Amino acid sequence: MKITATLICALACLSTSAQNKIVFTVNPNVQHQQIDCFGASDAWSMRFIGEMPELVQDDVARLLFSSEVDVNGNPEGIGLSIWRFNIGAGSVEQGDSSYINNGTRTECFLNHDGSYDWNKQAGQRRFLKLAKGYGVPYLLGFLNFPPVRYTKNGLATNTGRDGTYNLKEEKYADFARFIADVIVGVKEQDDVTLDYISPVNEPDGHWNWQGPKQEGTPATKYEIARLSRILDKELQSRKIGTKIIIPESSDYRCMMSTHETGPERGYEIQSFFSPDSTDTYVGNLEKLPRLMAGHSYWTTTPVEYMKNCRKALRDTLRKYNVVFWQSEVCIMGNDEEIGGGGGYDRTMKTALYVARIIHHDLVFADARSWQWWRAVGGDYKDGLLFQYRQPGASSDTIVDSKLLWSLGNYSRFIRPGAMRLDVTRNNSINPDSATNPYGLMCSAFRNKDGSDVVVVINYGDIDKTINVEGLDIASWNMYRTSDYQKESLAFVGNQKDLKSIVVPKRSITTFINRQIQ
Repeated sequence: MKITATLICALACLSTSAQNKIVFTVNPNVQHQQIDCFGASDAWSMRFIGEMPELVQDDVARLLFSSEVDVNGNPEGIGLSIWRFNIGAGSVEQGDSSYINNGTRTECFLNHDGSYDWNKQAGQRRFLKLAKGYGVPYLLGFLNFPPVRYTKNGLATNTGRDGTYNLKEEKYADFARFIADVIVGVKEQDDVTLDYISPVNEPDGHWNWQGPKQEGTPATKYEIARLSRILDKELQSRKIGTKIIIPESSDYRCMMSTHETGPERGYEIQSFFSPDSTDTYVGNLEKLPRLMAGHSYWTTTPVEYMKNCRKALRDTLRKYNVVFWQSEVCIMGNDEEIGGGGGYDRTMKTALYVARIIHHDLVFADARSWQWWRAVGGDYKDGLLFQYRQPGASSDTIVDSKLLWSLGNYSRFIRPGAMRLDVTRNNSINPDSATNPYGLMCSAFRNKDGSDVVVVINYGDIDKTINVEGLDIASWNMYRTSDYQKESLAFVGNQKDLKSIVVPKRSITTFINRQIQ
C-alpha cells in the first residue's frame, strides 16, 4: 500500500487531535457524598436591610432565595437552600460601652429582668419569614456569643480574658434554656421553624476575640461538649426537633489536629466523635448528628495545599464516620491571588476564585453543605451582594455581583438530597484528574428528582472545547456566569448531548438535563 505524504500528515493531525481532546467521563454508578444545602447568613446587614422599604427587601430576597426564572428563562435568584439567622447577644443595647463597632452589634431577645422582647431583631426576623416564604428548605440559628447578662465580663467580646468560654459557670443551663426559648419564640411569633441551632462560633481560633470588631469568644472542646450535653437535654425535655450543629471551627486544621492553639482547642473530630474521648464525646446525643461544621478560611492557599488539606480532612472524617459541612467562608488577607479581602469586587476575579474553593470543598473534602459568610456586605469581599451609598444619596444601594451568581451555578441547580457523582478526565484512573485549578474543573451531581447536573469551571484565559460522557440524556439546558455583562447565571441555550461544548475562558457553566422549577 502506497502511503502518501498527505495521508501521513492527516494521520498525524488525527493523532494530535485525539491527544488534545478533553473528555470528562461521569460514572453514575460511583456516588460520593449526599448534598444537603447551599447557603449564606443574615449577619450583620439584615438588621438594617430588614428595616428598609419593602421594595428593597423584596429585591434582595428574590436574588438570594428565588428558584423561578424570568421570561427569557434566566434564573431570578440563586435559590439558596439554607439561611443562617444570627441570634444576638445584646451589644446593641450596650451601645458604645459594648466595645464593638456599631455595624457588627446585635440585639438580644432577653431583657436584663429575664423577660423576652420579641420586637427585637425585627429586620433579621423579616428575612427569616421571607426565606420561608420562598420555600428555603432549611433555616439555622447561630450564636456568636451568649447573652451578655450571662458572660463573665459582661460584654459580648472576650476583652480582658483568657482563651476559655466567656460564660459564667453557673449559667450553662440558663444559656441552654435561652436557646430553646428563642427556637420556640421564633416559631410562636413568626411561624418559622429553626431546623438547626449552632451554639458556638469559631471557638478554636488562635486569636482571643478581643473587641471592638465583633461579637465572639473562644471555648475549649470541654466547654463545647458540656454545653452540647446540656442543650441536648433541654431540647429533648421540651420536645423540640431542632438539631445541634458544632463546632463552626475556624480552621480545618483545628478539626483534625491543632493549629496555633493548645490541644484543648484541637483534634475536634476525634474529641467529639470517638468514644475513647470520654470527657468530650458527644456522639451519643440524640439532637446532635455525627456532623462537623467548619470554616474554609486560611486553607485556600497555596493551591496545591488547598487540595491536600481537604483530602486529609476527608480521610479523618471517614475514619470516625462523621460527615462535614463547610459552613462559612469569605475572602481573607491570605487570598493574595485576588488581592485579599479589602475592597469589594463584583467581577469574575473573585467569582472564579470562590468557585474554585467550592469545587475543592465538594470534591476533595466531601462537603455536604457549602455556605458563604454573609449575604450582603460593604467595601470588603465578604458579601454576595454589595451595599453602598452613592454620593448625595439619602439611602443605600444594593447590587448583585458575579460572586452571587457563581454560587448560584451550584445552589440553584444542586438541590438537597443530590448525590455527587464520580468524574474523571480522558479515561484517567487518577481521581484528581477532573480538577485543574488553573484550567478546567468538572463536577457532577444527581438530584433526587433524577435530573443530572454538571458544573464546569474554566479558570484559564483560553476557551476550551469539551465532551462530557456517561450521561446519555436527550436534552440539556445550559447556564453560564462569565465576564460578559449579560452572563450572570444566564440561560445560554440547550443541547441534545454534551459533545463539542465550548466552555469560554474565565467562566462557570452549569448543564442540567431538566430545569428545576
